Amino acid sequence: MKSSIKALYAREVFTTKGFPTIEVDVLLEDGSLGRAAAPGGTSRGTREVRDLTDGDLSYFNGMGVTNAIGKATGIIADALRGKDACNQEAIDRLLIDIDGTRDKSSLGGNTTVAVSIACAKAAATSRGIELFRHFGSGIDIPVPFIYVMFGGPAYVGGEVCDLQEYALIPLKAKSYREGYLSALGMYRRLCSLIAEKNGYTTAHYAKVAGIPIARFDTNEDALAVLTELIEAEGFRPGEDFGIHTDVAANQLYHDGRYHLRADGIILSREAMIDRLADLCTHYPIISLEDPLFEEDWEGWKILTERIGNRVQVLGDDLFATNPERLSRGIAMGAANAIVIKPNQIGTLTETMETIALAKAAQWGTVISPRSGELWDPYLAHLCVGQGLGQGKLSGAYSSGESNVNELIRISDALGGDAVLRDGRIFPHT
Repeated sequence: MKSSIKALYAREVFTTKGFPTIEVDVLLEDGSLGRAAAPGGTSRGTREVRDLTDGDLSYFNGMGVTNAIGKATGIIADALRGKDACNQEAIDRLLIDIDGTRDKSSLGGNTTVAVSIACAKAAATSRGIELFRHFGSGIDIPVPFIYVMFGGPAYVGGEVCDLQEYALIPLKAKSYREGYLSALGMYRRLCSLIAEKNGYTTAHYAKVAGIPIARFDTNEDALAVLTELIEAEGFRPGEDFGIHTDVAANQLYHDGRYHLRADGIILSREAMIDRLADLCTHYPIISLEDPLFEEDWEGWKILTERIGNRVQVLGDDLFATNPERLSRGIAMGAANAIVIKPNQIGTLTETMETIALAKAAQWGTVISPRSGELWDPYLAHLCVGQGLGQGKLSGAYSSGESNVNELIRISDALGGDAVLRDGRIFPHT
């Protein structure tokens, strides 16, 4: 069989944050090669699968991946040799069985996701088709989330605005490229504004990973500035452009309350829900990610009932791309959309099961990289092939361009068959 697995190799490479990770090569009998690396990440929920690292504190504080490489080139390579790479489910089920744990702690979620994706890429090459076509029959070019500003204690420390990420979403662009370019003007204005506000002579000093830091007097000020930027570029807030923000509430939750340092307040669940609903009323927030603690299911339900008819209430840490947790959320009405990250669950098959559940419930599905992604734009292909419709794949900064450029290429490959998603994909009254 030409698409059967001949060999598997693994090595240590480094993420965009300069930390080690495992990269896997899968070689097929016909010479097809698939290569993939496990992404890194700064902010992680407790319900994600566990990465396998070495624990040697003298080397990158224990984050070496020699053990993961050994698993890949040993027990996994032996089990997969001769198996058909085109049968993704069989490959992934075998990985799950070999691991034998609920959190992939035996093989490591970093090991299994790298192997899973590498097999898919090798299979696509063997079939002679683009990766997005191998992933599914989707033709949707996603609504872009263009990241323009960072905040929050996990990313930039506690002396800034509490919300972790801010993105602009073009709602009426005629192409992915047009939507991306239209946000760049606002990004440049924002860089200059923040540099001036903080007394810098150049915006670069006000940045982390190329994005401005949200240093404002209050959390509301940051949202007000983004709203003003939309207007300054001649767009209508909430109609032409919306705001996505990742609250990353786990980082703010201590002793049963939410600590908003920028506002100088500590809030109960009920008060936090009131605060978030008020912000969504006064600013063009159309997508709100991780607004509450990851185990406060009842709070998520209350918030969704309150604003879910007009705002996308998006679960990342809450669901961790896990079909069991998503099923609970759907049954309760806790959220109305899910972030999709394959490395949270460990295999492509489980990722696609989660996507199928969300789609069946008519929930929003938003593909997302980790903050330590590498060169590989496979997520752009997964987003299109699976027809997700939304992608947190664009940043107005370096290292975000690989997925942007790949989506432009995929749009060209689809030609007239491509369907560009727009603002109608979001909840609205």
